[in-house]
Amino acid sequence: MLTPARLSPADCLRVGGFGLRSRPVRVLLSALGIAIGIAAMVSVVGISSSSRAELDRALDRLGTNLLTASPGRSMAGGTAKLPEESPAMIGRIENVESSSAVGVIEGKNVYRTDKVPRSQSGGMTVAAAGQDLLEPLGATTAQGHWLNQVTGQYPVTVLGAEAARLLGVTEPGPDTRVWLGDQWFTVVGILDPVPLASTIDTSALVGWDAGKKYLGFDGAPTTIYARSAEHAVEEVRALLGPTANPADPATVAVSRPSDALAARQAGEAAFTGLLLGLGGVALLVGGIGVANTMVISVLERRAEVGLRRSLGATRGQVCLQFLTESLLLSALGGAAGVVIGSGVTAAYAASQGWPVVVPPWVMAGGTGATLLIGGIAGLYPAVRAARLAPTAALAAT
Repeated sequence: MLTPARLSPADCLRVGGFGLRSRPVRVLLSALGIAIGIAAMVSVVGISSSSRAELDRALDRLGTNLLTASPGRSMAGGTAKLPEESPAMIGRIENVESSSAVGVIEGKNVYRTDKVPRSQSGGMTVAAAGQDLLEPLGATTAQGHWLNQVTGQYPVTVLGAEAARLLGVTEPGPDTRVWLGDQWFTVVGILDPVPLASTIDTSALVGWDAGKKYLGFDGAPTTIYARSAEHAVEEVRALLGPTANPADPATVAVSRPSDALAARQAGEAAFTGLLLGLGGVALLVGGIGVANTMVISVLERRAEVGLRRSLGATRGQVCLQFLTESLLLSALGGAAGVVIGSGVTAAYAASQGWPVVVPPWVMAGGTGATLLIGGIAGLYPAVRAARLAPTAALAAT
């Protein structure tokens, strides 16, 4: 009794590759379905990972140890007030490295000229600022200089980055003035954007003493910024309320601005899950395309199957041939999808100035998913081909 020849792995790949080369257009279209699904998954995970890497880099640069204290709601239901000495008291807390405050001056707006109607505030605020405000915020001046002990007593202002843009102020100087609180203030500086204190970006900042002298500022801080030691963030956070307003700590709202960035990251993670679901649907559609291609291939190649069986090929060898074709087809689409997805991630991250991050697990997972889809999609056609009787297959042709 003759023993059937064994197919080596190289023979399986060679025979499977020949089956794909004989139908290039159909193979290309089927592989494209798999490639779209994998590219969607890789690019979604890659872009999300790049975004998170940029956020982590920003947090590392800005620090997560910035805390804020602001007035909450009073027992009567109105807005509470912080004592004027609150910033100084917070600055004396152990492990507070730097602190300062701003106080919004209600009823005062800033305009480019005195001809602008009062109702058009542009969403900008006027606030008195402590001379050491830049230190806890980690803020810097883009142009000009910050308020000091002398200029903080006179009608001069420093504009936040967005406020300067809205007012059309491009550079500070003795001839650059804005209409602020019914009088002219000279612009002496423009700040860079402050990521952890976005309200500063839309503010016109004046000295604490100048606010009292020229704008009727009552001296009550509306936001106190405190930069604590990294190891003592929670400890300092617990002390801010009682220190800022010992008479009524419950009316002090304490927060950490970096928490808002972390919340945004969590929201993006949920959105990523949705997009991954869509990528999974695309992958499923690609798998159906592979199954369709392989079923049609079996029907079209019954003569080949009958001839191989007549020449001694076993059912297992025929099944292995078609299963190999299916796996090769899926692997082709998966590899193309990983390349396309990585390219999309790199292009988008580069356009945003983010670091390019494509996790190795998503590339490995994408390849593994394609082989799994290919195996499942090709199993039925492979079994069907193996079950064809040689005489029936030859007679059908």
